[in-house]
Amino acid sequence: MKNKTKNILWKELKEVFRDKKSLAMMIIVPVLIPLIVLGMSAIFEGQMNTDLMQYNQIGFAYEPSATEKALIETLGIDAQYGTLSEIEEKFKDKEIYLYLTKNENEYTMHYDPSSDGGSATAQVADMFLNQYKVALQEERLVSDGYEASDILDIITISSASEQQENFFATYIVGYAFLFIIMAITISATYPATDTTAGEKERGTLETLLTFPIRSQDIIIGKLLSVTISSIITGILSLILTLASFALANHIFTIYETDPIVLSGLSIVATMIVIIMYSLFISGLCIAVSSMSKTFKEAQSALTPLTFISFFPGMIAFMVGIKTTPVLFLVPFLNFFLILNDIASGIIQLGPILLVISSTILYTALVIWYIIKQYKSEKVLFTTI
Repeated sequence: MKNKTKNILWKELKEVFRDKKSLAMMIIVPVLIPLIVLGMSAIFEGQMNTDLMQYNQIGFAYEPSATEKALIETLGIDAQYGTLSEIEEKFKDKEIYLYLTKNENEYTMHYDPSSDGGSATAQVADMFLNQYKVALQEERLVSDGYEASDILDIITISSASEQQENFFATYIVGYAFLFIIMAITISATYPATDTTAGEKERGTLETLLTFPIRSQDIIIGKLLSVTISSIITGILSLILTLASFALANHIFTIYETDPIVLSGLSIVATMIVIIMYSLFISGLCIAVSSMSKTFKEAQSALTPLTFISFFPGMIAFMVGIKTTPVLFLVPFLNFFLILNDIASGIIQLGPILLVISSTILYTALVIWYIIKQYKSEKVLFTTI
């Protein structure tokens, strides 16, 4: 690296680490990641440990048969009996989460699936109705002179899960990776804005350009300073994420048999993605903010970029896009596809090399564009 580029880089890094707002951007979001990991783990554990029988209040808008009453008692259902209007009133007053109506042999469950206990009570009612149906079938077969077990149990069904990973662990890792990318994006916006539009607004950029320094030395120095600060944010986020994984494994029972674990190779691959993404997003932030006249204008211009950078990851994470070599060349999306593979324990050299090469190419094009803009006095010195 040439001395002039080194001098610009050193100058920009000193300004980044002296600025309290830049430091806050580098630290605040990473600190939130452990809270997100632990909070979501607590939600998952709560869902797994929910006792359905605490939602056992079911209304019956008809008179149950003796078989039904015996089954109600066996299942421990808190049955509420009454006329349809009485039961509907109890449902409106939230004394029950579900009630059953009967028309000949047709039973209907009435409940609000969006309520706290509606879906849970529906599972209890569904269990009751299915067991009642089996009881009626047994009674009919016995009355016709058949052995019920010879017909109802004609086949035996068992399950053997082939899943090799903990769904909750994979989900948490993928979500944590999303927030690492978000932390890097947010941390890149402020120093990129300050080193371009901020300097332009303060008038220091004009002074800098009077020195015998080439535009490319200035741009590369500024780009590297923003990239380094973004990488620091990414590495800090990763360290805090790994620490939160270890803590979650210790606290929550859902990770007892299948803990959240990232192998050494997965961590290395994640660090490569962090470095590549930091370089890419830093170049984009500098390119966008260089076109702005003021610090405030640059911040407004970078806001859509923040959403654009996060949106492909949400789509890839929620929908589960099937990866192809071409998709690993798509900006933004390629980083999230690699991270999704890492979250699932898949490390492939080919896609990683595609992401590295495409990122270098895109960043080179961005640098070329920025240098071109810096050589244009119309862009640099447009009056505010």
